Amino acid sequence: MCGITGYFAYTTQAKTNLSKVTQSTQKLFLRGPDSGDIFMDDSCALGHRRLSIIDTSTGAAQPMQDASGRYVIAFNGEIFNYQQLSNSHLGDVWQRIGGPRTTSDTEVLLYLLISYGEACLNWLSGFFAFAFYDRQTGELLLARDRFGKKPLVFYEDDQGLAFSSEMKALFEYGIPRKLDYDVLHQYLQLNYVPQPQSMIQGVQKLRPAHYLKIANGRAQAQQAYYAIRLEKQRYKDLDYVEAQRQLVEKMDDAVQERLIADVPLGAFLSGGIDSSIIVALASRHSQKLNTFSIGYKDNPFFDETHYAQLVATKFRTNHTVFSLTNNDFLEHVQDVLDYIDEPFADSSALPVYILSKHTRQHVTVALSGDGGDEVFAGYNKHAAEWKIRQQSLANTMVKAGLPLWNLLPKSRNSKLTNVFRQLHRFAEGAQLSLKDRYWRWASYNTSAAVSRLLHPQVAAKISAGRLLQEKQQLLSFLNNGDFNEVLLTDMNLVLLSDMLVKVDLMSMANSLEVRSPFLDHKVVDFAFSLPSSYKIDSRLKKKIVQDAFRQMLPPELYNRPKHGFEIPLLDWFRKELWSLIDTDLLQKDFVASQGVFNVDETELLKKKLLSNNPEDSHATTWALIVFQYWWKKYLS
Repeated sequence: MCGITGYFAYTTQAKTNLSKVTQSTQKLFLRGPDSGDIFMDDSCALGHRRLSIIDTSTGAAQPMQDASGRYVIAFNGEIFNYQQLSNSHLGDVWQRIGGPRTTSDTEVLLYLLISYGEACLNWLSGFFAFAFYDRQTGELLLARDRFGKKPLVFYEDDQGLAFSSEMKALFEYGIPRKLDYDVLHQYLQLNYVPQPQSMIQGVQKLRPAHYLKIANGRAQAQQAYYAIRLEKQRYKDLDYVEAQRQLVEKMDDAVQERLIADVPLGAFLSGGIDSSIIVALASRHSQKLNTFSIGYKDNPFFDETHYAQLVATKFRTNHTVFSLTNNDFLEHVQDVLDYIDEPFADSSALPVYILSKHTRQHVTVALSGDGGDEVFAGYNKHAAEWKIRQQSLANTMVKAGLPLWNLLPKSRNSKLTNVFRQLHRFAEGAQLSLKDRYWRWASYNTSAAVSRLLHPQVAAKISAGRLLQEKQQLLSFLNNGDFNEVLLTDMNLVLLSDMLVKVDLMSMANSLEVRSPFLDHKVVDFAFSLPSSYKIDSRLKKKIVQDAFRQMLPPELYNRPKHGFEIPLLDWFRKELWSLIDTDLLQKDFVASQGVFNVDETELLKKKLLSNNPEDSHATTWALIVFQYWWKKYLS
């Protein structure tokens, strides 16, 4: 796991940008604190920061050149099947050059690219973003893993192309910092920026499962090398019991593959089904596995360390619990805001940051259960969507109650008001088409509410046509009503732009590598070859996952509410963080002079926070706080 950056100059004038790779590389220090170096020739510069995982010797440092010096690679990620690929595809190469110089996956990838070009991308099992440069032809290849676990942002103009693992490093090349108001509008709906867009005009994210080639001095169109195929006629003819058996087998292979490391390794253990499965399988192949949980001293409702301990005891792991108070969380708000280099307002980033920080004191690599909910239908919204598709008296009654739900107080602040909130969202969604319902449930705010929140002059700049086009692209898989289309849309929106961004940002801020067996492409391909009835029904969300591992896990893990990472934002905004809102980031005069938001609406939002019916005002407030902090740091 590392950080990469680089610049390719199209013109003589642009070659002055090549030297900027040095400070750009330094901006990625936390992604790779072990070492760093750069490569530079007449047209291309590559920078690399290294977090040593496989072959920690200096010989495996990057940017890495082949024996001839013609080819160079800067690589971020892990290729878990590199030894098999080395044996099956590079035997003649090693014989010709006298064998590999290292035991690293980087060198294997370098020679695969030399020998097979982009054709080898589909052979790779792992996660990655890399730049591969041919000094002789002047061609540069950028590529990203199948599901977008590792980031790669880039900016191209007539002078050249700059790229990096993070936006903060991209800024070092002097790219224009102009706010994209259409993307701001989407951000205020979703609380994150949907890829491949960014908050800065002209900056894009390389699409997952795509590569971008620069040849003849110009970037070509991005090309896909992999896609999940969603066709009912391809569903495997497996009975449910056999499907469970194969899922356990594929998950076990994925976990075992991700135990490869030359540094200390452990696993996150939340007490939920997904992380418990990972620990159960990893314990088959690792003696005294290190496991880590986060506890909530001041919020026992969200504390699941009891369940995590049951799993740790059953599988005899070396278990560590980080039991934290609200003050422990509050102390790190500034750290999280400071690391974010593009607005990202999933507030669960804070506990992920703290878990990563404490875990890094013990290990360098951690396995996680990320991806299980999106691939196998584990969210409450999946249960709601399934219910809406059934014709029932209960559905009719909830839909008919919409006028009442509109009137009742709605918030996550208590069990009763949260029930009202869920009933309102269900009834609201039931009135909409599939695509509009999905978008509404993915959003915190309607388009109209966002337009009111923006300064009138900014709202006037919003392109309704572009917003519609982007929305249609994001929802393009929702066509025929098959429930698997909902899950694939989740993977291309929520997983890609929210969940994976969160884990990458917060783990890399603490120099920790996180590996996700549920996102092994063989597991994902298998999941999407199964009918959705194997994943969700009236009884269970994530049905096949729960049933396949039921005999393996403690029974107490079943039939209990799913909590996830929650933090008491509303309470903080009303108390400890009120001054950050009222006298700093959303201070009335500052908002008015900034000219991005409608000061009347931000003042109303602050009043709603303090009211008896706050609804989701805390989520919108957090989105504004994150944006304002970022705007002050990078744009003001």
